Amino acid sequence: MDPLSGETAVLTGAAALALLGIRDVPHTPADVLVRAPRRLTGTPEVRPLATARWPRTIAVSGIPSTRPVRAAADFAARSEDPDRIRSTLAHVVQAGWCHPQDLHAELRAARLLTRPAIRAAASELLAGVRSIAEALARDTLTATDLPTPLWNARLYTPDGAFLASPDAYWPDEGVALEIDSAEYHYTRDAWHATLHRRLRLESHGILVVSATPSMIRDTPEEVIKALRTLLTLTTPPKAQARGHVQLELPAA
Repeated sequence: MDPLSGETAVLTGAAALALLGIRDVPHTPADVLVRAPRRLTGTPEVRPLATARWPRTIAVSGIPSTRPVRAAADFAARSEDPDRIRSTLAHVVQAGWCHPQDLHAELRAARLLTRPAIRAAASELLAGVRSIAEALARDTLTATDLPTPLWNARLYTPDGAFLASPDAYWPDEGVALEIDSAEYHYTRDAWHATLHRRLRLESHGILVVSATPSMIRDTPEEVIKALRTLLTLTTPPKAQARGHVQLELPAA
């Protein structure tokens, strides 16, 4: 059988994710699934992995690969770095390659939710978190008595026009937290877009706290103090949060 058919061998894990453009994942050794009970000898560049759960396949740049949801799960299964697991799974979902509910189901099918780091990362995605910086912010907020915000909620004006999607949003108080990373806001155009988004939010009565990931990591008390102050002002916002609900966490 043609090895490029995806019936005898298929790329998965970090190498498959790298082909899809997921950043900061090691592409070697390349993990290749083969049908159990067949076993092959690996090399420093290729790691054959026998599986009884043969996946649905796609072709990426002509290479048979698992779908992104399976590639992400296989990557998590072989990573020992909690931060890398957290970041990579978030990137896969943020890039739109899979829905967090589907990823959770795949991780459950692979019996990976018993690992605390993987279960925590999956839970964050179900809550709406879409980046490692947002995950850090969520950890920080969870340790306080502040109300629980919506993550990446889509906000609309009263006439139904899309307004913005802040990283964290408190709908009752009309307060938003924007996490501005230099990686994504360094260019002139990106910085202007960030300022315009903040102006749109503030023009509709939404109070905005802006912080960098390093501020949340190194001086979280300052960020929390600013949020606490704005959350007590309770000015009714002129916007509605729609299209987001916290997904229910299924049993492991």
